Amino acid sequence: MANQEIRLKAELRTETGSGAAGRLRRSGSVPAAVNRIGGGTTLAKFDAHDFKSLLRKHANEQMLVTLEIEGSDVYALMREVQYDVITEYPIHADFGEISMSEKIHVQIPLRLSGEPEGVKVGGGVLQQILRVIDVECLPTDIVDYFETDISHLKLNQSLFVRDFALDAAKYELLTGKDIVVASVAAPDEEPVESAEGVVESPATPDVITKGKQEEDEAAAKAPAKK
Repeated sequence: MANQEIRLKAELRTETGSGAAGRLRRSGSVPAAVNRIGGGTTLAKFDAHDFKSLLRKHANEQMLVTLEIEGSDVYALMREVQYDVITEYPIHADFGEISMSEKIHVQIPLRLSGEPEGVKVGGGVLQQILRVIDVECLPTDIVDYFETDISHLKLNQSLFVRDFALDAAKYELLTGKDIVVASVAAPDEEPVESAEGVVESPATPDVITKGKQEEDEAAAKAPAKK
């Protein structure tokens, strides 16, 4: 799923510091910083409602955004969003200006589709170990996620980075291709049912049982304290 052009209107801000940032948030804005290619940083602010709406629509926060700043378009990659730990609202965003003709290093989320055979038939449990991979590509080739079908996975089988069909002409894979993305684990061992139909707990190890028995016998033989 390729990114469509994402545009975000930004206004310059001159005040800095936590006090100024707090006032901006209370007034319905999100403070941001844009690191420029030529050096230096542009301080900006966005409408909080528009910014939250943007984040809800895209799975990958490392997205290409066209920032409208004082009538000019600035192509930038959103690098990081900070959130309030209580409200989970965005409280600050960092962007990096980029060249549209140069490849950049980005992280792309991984999405799994379908229900593994090992889960559906074998009662296994799907475990996803890796959720993003690192690639190098042109800004125009950044996507929200890479997706692959996992319906074929059986019990004790794994999905690897190499199993995602990436266009080699567009993406240079930086994550190791033999790293496990997900696996289907066998279900936990079930309690043993006796011949009488009574569910039994796993036997207590002999060393513990014998040790407790010897301890009880010793206590019984010991003379009573006066």
